[in-house]
Amino acid sequence: MDLADIQHAIESLSPEQQGALLTWLAERDRTHWDAELDQDFSEGGPGFRLLEQVKGRIRRGESLPMSEGRPIR
Repeated sequence: MDLADIQHAIESLSPEQQGALLTWLAERDRTHWDAELDQDFSEGGPGFRLLEQVKGRIRRGESLPMSEGRPIR
């Protein structure tokens, strides 16, 4: 089955089924994104060093955690 077949099959679904598919795809995407972030910022990941630098700045009082940053206007 190629992409055109999949697109045609999706178009033949009811609006409710298309909505359910969209919800499933969005959740799948969020799950994969979360896993990628966890991997990137875990020890040995490409973002680990940056994360440690930011944590050090927070500990030294040079920066605030995002939850304590400027209020939203």
